[in-house]
Amino acid sequence: MSLESVLGSGRSALLVFYPFAFSGICGGELSAVQSSLADFQNSSTQVLAISCDPTFALGAWASSAGFTFPLLSDFWPHGDVASSYGVFNPAKGMAVRGTFLVAPDGIVSFAEVNQPGEPRDQDGWRRALSVV
Repeated sequence: MSLESVLGSGRSALLVFYPFAFSGICGGELSAVQSSLADFQNSSTQVLAISCDPTFALGAWASSAGFTFPLLSDFWPHGDVASSYGVFNPAKGMAVRGTFLVAPDGIVSFAEVNQPGEPRDQDGWRRALSVV
């Protein structure tokens, strides 16, 4: 799955950039997404969680954590997608916590970037999605 395929199907995408698979805050955030998936993903919106981890690490994490939404790898070119959204930290080789709601026409209607170590408030995502 890719952002292009989601937008091309006429759905919006909730892009959830996160630093690392198998890490504390990231695991908690994505577990909360999984627990409330119907709040974030439906016939008009697809959740796409993105990190700069390799595909194999993401597959292992999704399997062990039970994530049913896609975990996409921005590994190569390293951080290219995260950079295009302004959430790549080149000194650390990772995406920072950024969340974007992208409409099928490519327009970003919601954007939030959190500082390192700062968990996100997913209620803001719910509010943004309520108008989609």
